[in-house]
Amino acid sequence: MDSYAHNLHIFFLPMMAPGHMIPMIDIAWKFATHGAKSTIITTPVNASQFSQTIELGREKGLQIEISLVEFPCRESGLPEGCENLSSTTTPQMSINFLKALDFLQEPVGDMLRKARPDCIVAGGYFWWATDLATELGILRVGFYGTGFFPMCLFRSLRQNKPHEKVDSDYEEFVVPGVPGDIKITRKQLPSIITGDNKHPLADVLNKAFNSDQSSLGMIVNTFHELEPEYAAHYRDAHGVNTWHVGPVSLFGGRADSDGNNECLRWLDSKEPNSVVYACFGSMTFFRTPQLREIAKGLESSGRQFVWVVRGESVNADWLFGEFQERVQGRGLVVGGWAPQAQILEHAAVGGFVTHCGWNSLMEGVAAGVPMVTWPVTSEQFLNEKLVAEVLGFGVPVGAEAWSERLEEGECVEGERIAAAVGEVMGGGREGVRRRAREVGAAARRAVEEGGSSEIEFRRLVAEIRGYRCA
Repeated sequence: MDSYAHNLHIFFLPMMAPGHMIPMIDIAWKFATHGAKSTIITTPVNASQFSQTIELGREKGLQIEISLVEFPCRESGLPEGCENLSSTTTPQMSINFLKALDFLQEPVGDMLRKARPDCIVAGGYFWWATDLATELGILRVGFYGTGFFPMCLFRSLRQNKPHEKVDSDYEEFVVPGVPGDIKITRKQLPSIITGDNKHPLADVLNKAFNSDQSSLGMIVNTFHELEPEYAAHYRDAHGVNTWHVGPVSLFGGRADSDGNNECLRWLDSKEPNSVVYACFGSMTFFRTPQLREIAKGLESSGRQFVWVVRGESVNADWLFGEFQERVQGRGLVVGGWAPQAQILEHAAVGGFVTHCGWNSLMEGVAAGVPMVTWPVTSEQFLNEKLVAEVLGFGVPVGAEAWSERLEEGECVEGERIAAAVGEVMGGGREGVRRRAREVGAAARRAVEEGGSSEIEFRRLVAEIRGYRCA
């Protein structure tokens, strides 16, 4: 492996949420494979979630390590052990959690002063990392865990407020000032947009955007061929230096499940492209009526499936009892964690029912799998526009309303789920499947030697090294 990052020491401070931590650990691994020392700052509970990756790195002789800080649960009014955003159960808990991140400024600052790394890569909510970096004369690089397309739309919506000019929550309007004719409704927008500066986290977000302007730039988990117009627009419109280095799931730093994983063994017995994989991320906790509709839709689709459920859903006796028995051999319900990237890359998987979280989308893109899009919260409705309308490798399930807490959202009927699954898995939408394969091939080329993302990563390393030598 080319050690062009040799002698650099990079700190990583990922936002404590799976969709942010997983890709940033991938990026830390990438730096380490090219000779850098990667130090990941996180809390004890979160550290346990990627200890296998750290151990794998050590076995390969990489300099990759964890540095622990205590999460300020008590000071923030959170229960002990609530160290990840996915552990919050109410909107107020989520707000308290995000505000608690400010308490980490002092201990993180002490770590930086002691280690004096060359650079800190910090999640967007750690806006104060830029101030620390300036104080210590080191670099700060930002990371938001999303792509150029949603960031372009998000900033346009906050600046231009077109949603305030429509009469109905369900009336479509065009997002101004961005490439393409992108239409959306007010009902599909995050509350931090519709609430404007009255939202409890508006001040944090404004500080995050301002800190971007003072940072060296921003790493983005995407690749040039996926969204070139939006990459160029974001850099030009907002004056932020960026590096598109993804899909980071292809960096090879994830500890693979062994052959004993039940889900992978089950897939081994299936024909190529015959199984649809359904998973809604680490923070989607559907209520029983919606779970029953999902079960109905998957069963009535006539397709083989793997369905991963999390949270309280794993305690649903009917789901793991009568339903699992009824679909035995044709469907598999998995409770808790599953090796998603490995599942998507399995030859048997021919479709992906997804909540449109950016990390999940990029894993699906890397695998070349067409998608049934089912956005629920965060920027997911924006992501759906890119997948289904701009790039054309997704079929919407028909979700219409953004929800503050996932379990409070609309109920999508089983018939709509079955219809979308049928289209993706062979119902006359060959163009969608072909486009997914094309994008997947482009993704793999991007991270290879001479590919667009590999070139960008080398440019990032060169800029860090250039500052060090200045």
